[in-house]
Amino acid sequence: MNQQQTTWRLTPCAAVFRLTIAMGCAMACMLAGCKAGPDFRAPALPATDRYVATPQGAGTSADQAGTSADQQSSAEQQRIELGAHLSQDWWQLFQSAPLDEIVRRALAGNRTLQQAAATLAQARELAAAQAGNRYPQVGMTAGTGAQKYGAEFLGSQFKVPAFGYFAVGPTVSYVLDYTGGVARSVEEQFARAEYQHQQLNAAYLSVTGTAVAQALRVALLREQIATIESLLADDRQNLQLVRTAYEAGSVARVDTVSAESQLASDETLLPPLRQQLDLARHALAVILGQDPAQALPADLDLAAVVLPQQLPVSLPSELVRHRPDILASEAQLHAATAAVGVADANLYPHITLTASGGQQSTTLSHLFDGASSTWSVAGSLVGPLFDGGTLRAQKRAAVDALQASAADYEQTVLVAFGQVADSLQALQHDAEELEAQAHAQQAAGDNVELTRRSYNEGNVGVLQVLDAERLYQNARLGYVRARGQRYLDTAQLFLALGGSPP
Repeated sequence: MNQQQTTWRLTPCAAVFRLTIAMGCAMACMLAGCKAGPDFRAPALPATDRYVATPQGAGTSADQAGTSADQQSSAEQQRIELGAHLSQDWWQLFQSAPLDEIVRRALAGNRTLQQAAATLAQARELAAAQAGNRYPQVGMTAGTGAQKYGAEFLGSQFKVPAFGYFAVGPTVSYVLDYTGGVARSVEEQFARAEYQHQQLNAAYLSVTGTAVAQALRVALLREQIATIESLLADDRQNLQLVRTAYEAGSVARVDTVSAESQLASDETLLPPLRQQLDLARHALAVILGQDPAQALPADLDLAAVVLPQQLPVSLPSELVRHRPDILASEAQLHAATAAVGVADANLYPHITLTASGGQQSTTLSHLFDGASSTWSVAGSLVGPLFDGGTLRAQKRAAVDALQASAADYEQTVLVAFGQVADSLQALQHDAEELEAQAHAQQAAGDNVELTRRSYNEGNVGVLQVLDAERLYQNARLGYVRARGQRYLDTAQLFLALGGSPP
């Protein structure tokens, strides 16, 4: 058998395949644009240009973000930059190298982020697999066997002895997607892949935000503990002074008891804070992807972390285009829209074109002879006649799911706007509280100084000194808490704004 003969003998099969594909492509072109179900359109952008109403009250000038444009405090001020874009590495606004290292370790070791990345890869592969259904499916078959026909098959006058056979050849099948059902199913799968993409972005934002929040919380708790330990040192010094005065007979026993009670009361403040510090460190270890027993990065010093003074705040119309949970909800809405098209296409007949060809022979030596060539071309149509209302019920269910997805999208947008509004207002009130706490601390410090001077001059008793010191201690602790809360609420604002996708 020469090469020229082999080529000529396979030509009829190749012609069949080319004819089948050409027919499918021609019919697909004639019916192009006929897709069942509605086309997806991204939801309209919100018309609002602010997050909260203009605040009523003293001395705050509101910008378009709906909150104070200048947030004054005794130490620092923050200004909102409406319409500015938040960088991907938003935590770098705190200008802390140790904080940057904590986030880097979290992104490298967090298991949730790794899971989200693997899930996205899986979704993309499934979408690619689904997309393959839009093209002709070409395969190869080969087989061998033995056959014996009985009298019931050929009749009594024909007696065919048992024989063996060999067969080899390609097959082609193509689903004529004249309703667009296959295209809609591919569209739905890619929309689900986009949902997983946005879930990965949401996981990235959550991991970075949690790492920053826990690191700042550790720093704040350490500062509170240091403040209380300083207060306890003052309590012990006061107690020693009162005991000395009692032994000298200048104060009564009740003054000693009062000083002891003050010390005992303040000592109860430490265990809860130490417990919170342990929990914060354990949470930080988990977000870093390590066992809590392993060594953590060095604790942050809150004094070395810069509070961002310029706060980039995107417009509401921009927020919906980059916040991951909103985009994930939009992807689900897209998938639900495509699912309606799939359900609609199932109401119509399905047309499948098939072709096969090859070589068949009862002996292997004659398998590729010209007389052994075979081929077939066929088309099939399968359509529903009666299914008890199943297909129409499935379409109605898909429409209901679409309406549910639309409501979920709108709710997600509202929740996002609410979170940004909460964070903006929290920062405004944090600045007010910090300023009030600073004034309270200054006033309490002045009061302690005057009371101690009066005590030394014999004008007041030791109880007045203890009361003045308690007020000062509470003011110091309140100032530390208010200062740390501004850092936490600033980080929360950046999270509410959605950052920028990696």
